[in-house]
Amino acid sequence: MKDIYILGIETSCDETSIAIVKNGSEDIATMILSQMDIHAKYGGVVPEIASRTHAENITLVLDELFSKTILTMEDMSAIAVTYAPGLLGSLLVGLEFAKTLALVYEKPLIKVHHLAGHIYANNLEKKMEFPILALLVSGGHTELVLMKKDHHYEVLGATLDDAVGEVYDKVAKVLDLPYPGGPNIEQYAKSGQNNYPLPIPMQNESLDFSYSGLKSAIINLVYHEKQKGNAINKNDLACSFQVVAVDELIRKTELAIKQTKVKRLIVAGGVSANQYLRSQMAELASKHQIELSIPVMKYCTDNATMIAAAAYPLFLLGNFADFSLNAEALKKLS
Repeated sequence: MKDIYILGIETSCDETSIAIVKNGSEDIATMILSQMDIHAKYGGVVPEIASRTHAENITLVLDELFSKTILTMEDMSAIAVTYAPGLLGSLLVGLEFAKTLALVYEKPLIKVHHLAGHIYANNLEKKMEFPILALLVSGGHTELVLMKKDHHYEVLGATLDDAVGEVYDKVAKVLDLPYPGGPNIEQYAKSGQNNYPLPIPMQNESLDFSYSGLKSAIINLVYHEKQKGNAINKNDLACSFQVVAVDELIRKTELAIKQTKVKRLIVAGGVSANQYLRSQMAELASKHQIELSIPVMKYCTDNATMIAAAAYPLFLLGNFADFSLNAEALKKLS
């Protein structure tokens, strides 16, 4: 069969990324322009700045991508783009750019859900075999999803309030740790001890998640200690928080494994880069003798490679979008 080259475009938040993936699994070239330094001074992503920066840089990113390969736009089999969910302004920049390329070069347009992209990042290492249980952990999402075939998603449980990645960032802010918060919490936790008693979230048998109580407990703890004039041991509190947060992910995933009896588990999303989570997941997989897949670090955070990889099965099915496609900020995985 003729090789399929898919150009992927990802602009859902603050990374401008474009990539070329061959046959759904081979990363031919990837470019990621991060806005982290721009948003660091504000302590988080500013949507208006993010979308404007995407618009200023997206053509430059495309030019740089093609400078790294002998391929051209004419060689592309299709254009894939993240259409949901994310920051609306940022999504629109990537979507309109993708539509323009598809129109000018007469290529099929493929819409990709951002979370599907994170899942299919696992295909870049080894082809996924179904059925699969997927744990999605990011700044906006915490979900357990059962997949019985390509792009078939059964959401078994989801966050009822804050996502785990969001709480990592908010706890970091409470502790006055620099942006981005999640990786800094992880670094501080490595030097800390689990000394602070914190509430265990959702002590029930459901597969849903809730982290707002844990977040509030830490906010209140820090406030009351400061009122008393007591110093907060940032390392210890970061460690205590991380242990509780990750233990909840492990506990719920284990419940899902027992309920579904699957033999393959994948972890996806930005928080999957967390080394403590990866080690605990490895122990869980070993305990139940199931196959575990977590993307290599460069594919954990937002990237266009995963979008192009996710688009490949859709290309084979002829599942193409038309130019009426619009961005959706809050679209659920379905």
